[in-house]
Amino acid sequence: MTDQPFPGPALRPVHLELGAQTIAGFESLGTGRPILLIHGNSSSSHIWQKQLQGPLGAKYRVIAIDLPGHGASSPPPNPEQDYSGPGYAALIASVARELGLKDAVVAGWSLGGHAVLNAAASLPGAAGLMIFGTPPIGVGPEGFAGFKSLSATVFTPSPSEAQIKEWVLSAFAPGYAPIPPFVEADFRRTDGNARGCLGASAQAGRLANEVEIVRNLKIPLAIVHGAEEQIADLGYLQRLPAPTLWRSAVQVIEGAGHAVQWEKADAFSKLLDEFASSI
Repeated sequence: MTDQPFPGPALRPVHLELGAQTIAGFESLGTGRPILLIHGNSSSSHIWQKQLQGPLGAKYRVIAIDLPGHGASSPPPNPEQDYSGPGYAALIASVARELGLKDAVVAGWSLGGHAVLNAAASLPGAAGLMIFGTPPIGVGPEGFAGFKSLSATVFTPSPSEAQIKEWVLSAFAPGYAPIPPFVEADFRRTDGNARGCLGASAQAGRLANEVEIVRNLKIPLAIVHGAEEQIADLGYLQRLPAPTLWRSAVQVIEGAGHAVQWEKADAFSKLLDEFASSI
């Protein structure tokens, strides 16, 4: 990845050395309230291109990082520990401290949303959280009830090309085109241990009770959902006990699937702007 991987307004590269871990990403040129963006499973900061280089990035200090083993970030020193909810949470908290983020909005997509919820207690300076494509996980047999479908591919270290292509199609609204080529490329370049260790963690029941985290949040939480979402279930999100839910409702974006920030970038960025400016 080069410092400027896509056309459009210039971005500042992010390069952090956190112990044995190198974290890469991009930062917009805006100077408003910091907005930290966390991508999903086997993705990268590329998925936030339209936010970084659009009006949102011009207004706010928008930062998108590559999680460990994703994008241009190095694999972590302790995969079993670092490729987990607590591992990603600790990483997000370290990034926030290293970048001096105060009064920030932290937004996470899909796996990134789960990581953000796990990090909530470690982000005392955060003003608000946003999640989308992220049904908070509970405990017991109903722990994954918020997923309409959950492909084993996201837990598979070395999936086949057919599995990757099938998963990519599920990440967008049915029939959406064109799907950007970097989505498959990001999946292939991701460290397979990131998926394998996450799957092992889930199978061993080592996931946090995110439903309880949401129930006990003290700061505003925005939940966004694509109306054509193929992975997360809207009804589940609407039933979720969320005392600090922004606008007291899940914000649904018509015509979008799982990758709302790409498919309906203007509508998504408008919501994120309204959230960041209202809390």
